[in-house]
Amino acid sequence: MTDDATGYALAAGRGDHAAAAAFVRATQHDVRRFLAHLPGVRDVDDLVQETYLRAWGALPSFAGRSTARTWLLAIARRVAVDQVRAATCRPRTANLVDWQAAAEATPAGVCTGVDERVVLHGLLDGLAPGRREAFVSTQLLGLSYAEAAQVCDVPVGTIRSRVARARDDLVAAMRTATTDHRGDRPDAAG
Repeated sequence: MTDDATGYALAAGRGDHAAAAAFVRATQHDVRRFLAHLPGVRDVDDLVQETYLRAWGALPSFAGRSTARTWLLAIARRVAVDQVRAATCRPRTANLVDWQAAAEATPAGVCTGVDERVVLHGLLDGLAPGRREAFVSTQLLGLSYAEAAQVCDVPVGTIRSRVARARDDLVAAMRTATTDHRGDRPDAAG
């Protein structure tokens, strides 16, 4: 029995254009979320597009030995790795005037638009890359440990330990953030 995305991918590989569109609709949210949480990733929209471009070329050979979602996330991971590698080989340029003007326009200590998502994203960014990848794959995208192992190209036991360590790291970071936040309030009890 195949899931919907896998069925769409198999049909798209045989040339069914409606199935190809359904495949994108069924998977694009997960691909975007996965890529957005990988370390060093910039230009998520471009990486999502590159992921699907690579997937289209490989769809005719997709045999369904794993779910299409797992297969596609493995492609997305390789796209992200390629982007990070390419970025480290290129010199970076910065427009000093733009960032300096932006920094001066924002009053010190003021954060705009801070909510739980921003805090969670910040906590996830603090995780080691392998732990973040395993945590996002299993806890945010809902992949099984076996599927995450396929996507990340590591053994299942490595995924289990990375997720456990990521949870420990997140709990510790939340405790630190809560303690730091309480210490900044003038009415905090000692």
